[in-house]
Amino acid sequence: MISGLSGLQLRLRNCRGVLVDSNVLLDIASNDPTWSAWSGRALVECAEYSELVINPIVYAEVSVGYSSIEALEVFLPVSGYVREALPWEAAFLAAKSFLAYRKRGGPRDRLLPHFYIGAHAAIGKLALLTRDDSLYRTYFPKLEVIAP
Repeated sequence: MISGLSGLQLRLRNCRGVLVDSNVLLDIASNDPTWSAWSGRALVECAEYSELVINPIVYAEVSVGYSSIEALEVFLPVSGYVREALPWEAAFLAAKSFLAYRKRGGPRDRLLPHFYIGAHAAIGKLALLTRDDSLYRTYFPKLEVIAP
């Protein structure tokens, strides 16, 4: 350990921020009995050491549970989450990773947006907070994944 840094703090030291996957936010919003406690603790701990980042895909996936943009903005305040556009380079990496997944026989239940989230984190030098780690660890092996 480097002069008192926590394990997570060490893991995040080379990351520009933490991209929060929609499943973590949806666990918290829905008070999921299995995952909300873990997701809430992980989100608070990541926010202690780094900026939290969302992108339009995460925003859209979370918005499904809200009847108005105002209610969604209360849950995802600008003061708590950096909003980033999707990098063009991430589109290319997402497509190539998705193609590799399909060539390996991956079922169609994994959609391209999952790969876009991983590619955004990888291209943007962001860690990824998710509970769906196997896909990201397989197709983005250099990505810092924070998962249960």
